[in-house]
Amino acid sequence: MAFLLNTSISSHLRSSSQKTDGALAQSRRGFHVELGAREKALLAEDASLRRFKSHKKGVHRLKRIGDVLTVVVVAGCCYEIYARVMRKEAQAA
Repeated sequence: MAFLLNTSISSHLRSSSQKTDGALAQSRRGFHVELGAREKALLAEDASLRRFKSHKKGVHRLKRIGDVLTVVVVAGCCYEIYARVMRKEAQAA
């Protein structure tokens, strides 16, 4: 009896999971819609904004400098904490 109950439950779970998988696959697919004139105009390149466009090499270099400065500041903070702890230990001894 328990065997029949287990097989019926497992077959029900399998069939319900297949139904939901199909529904999820269909909803994830989405539909292609052509862009309208307004969307195309908004996505077009604007000549007046060209001077504000970031350059990849400059941004990469600035990011690298920021990363180096962050490491230097964190290392300095760690050294200050270490130095204060050592001073307190030297005074206590």
